[in-house]
Amino acid sequence: MPVVGLNYKTIEARKEGGVGNKEVKVNSTPMIKDVKEVDVPTLSSKKALSIDFEFLTRYDPAFATIRIDGTLMYVTDKSKAVLDEFKKSKKLPEANSIEVLNYLFRNCLLKASILADDLQLPPPMPMPKITPKK
Repeated sequence: MPVVGLNYKTIEARKEGGVGNKEVKVNSTPMIKDVKEVDVPTLSSKKALSIDFEFLTRYDPAFATIRIDGTLMYVTDKSKAVLDEFKKSKKLPEANSIEVLNYLFRNCLLKASILADDLQLPPPMPMPKITPKK
């Protein structure tokens, strides 16, 4: 897997009031904020991309948010092309974006789920439900 490291910089969870009997909608969105090329001594001659991200989970009606900021280290043979594309369009190429965003969803949704439970919020992703056999 091209992601070789993840570092959380800020984890913030806020809940203000409640919603009563209203339906709660939860939306989680990852955002790539910056991409830089860096040397990683343990990767010998390879360069890595340092990708700064924000992962935001919002509860609607607006009564709670969970925000996770961090950096992940990403290795690809096409790091120059990925970096050039990001500088030009502020987006990663599709294949790289899919890898990075899937990684962020897996890791950050787990972290956000724990925080949501601590604050007695609905989980940010659907949980499996067991039903009796018919």
